Amino acid sequence: MNRTVFFHVVRQQRLRLVVVIAALTGWGTLMPIIYSAIGEQMASIIRQFPAFQQLAHFGGGDLFSLPGTISLGFIHPIAIALLAVFAIALPLSGVAGERQRGTLEIVLARPVSRRSYYVTLLVAAILFIGLAVAATLVGTVIACSAVNVLDQLDVSNLPALWLNGVLLYFAIAAIAFAASVSFDRMGPAAGVVLAIVLIAYFLQILGSLWPDAEWLQTYSLFHYLQPDLVLSEGLQVFDSVLLLVVGVAAVAYAVVVFPRRDLAAPT
Repeated sequence: MNRTVFFHVVRQQRLRLVVVIAALTGWGTLMPIIYSAIGEQMASIIRQFPAFQQLAHFGGGDLFSLPGTISLGFIHPIAIALLAVFAIALPLSGVAGERQRGTLEIVLARPVSRRSYYVTLLVAAILFIGLAVAATLVGTVIACSAVNVLDQLDVSNLPALWLNGVLLYFAIAAIAFAASVSFDRMGPAAGVVLAIVLIAYFLQILGSLWPDAEWLQTYSLFHYLQPDLVLSEGLQVFDSVLLLVVGVAAVAYAVVVFPRRDLAAPT
């Protein structure tokens, strides 16, 4: 890891970090407020129409319990898009983007090895992801206290949820870095990452809404972040380990491939 590059990345991303943290803190406050306002009423309505109960679950989340509402917030496209700033955009711009602009060679011309540069960007991305996930949970706790539903939340399981969330986006970031070091342009790298993430998201949502397709969820990375289960039972070891293995495999690929790649002259 290179300290100079790390602090440069932090300075470069500080405005985005502030904006994302503020947005996710606000998003985290929104879910308990929605639950407090309409969750119990919706639950009573759905109980009268059991046929609609499956459709009331979206990606493993629901509005009928506080943990279910928090789950809904984690799987919602808004939260994913905000975290993608560091889990997808940063990895793509940090290697493939620099290569496309013709500036990667300038960075590597200094006494910075490719592995050191990659590890530095990866550490920065994980740090930003950790802060962003923490901001979501801070907003959740603040809102739960404000609307008097904190007694329905097992606060002792929040660190486990934080870890599970960080591991999910670490896996996504590692895949994004693996794609980024494999291409000289952002377009192809972004296409690979977005295809993987969108297909995974589609499988998770489809399996949650259609009982016959529930088995498809096991092929989705998002299936291994289950906030309602973590909040009620604690850390899900298998889910966390699987996400860690996916991330480490992608990191291993990047560490091997990036130093061996020829950097073609920019066009």
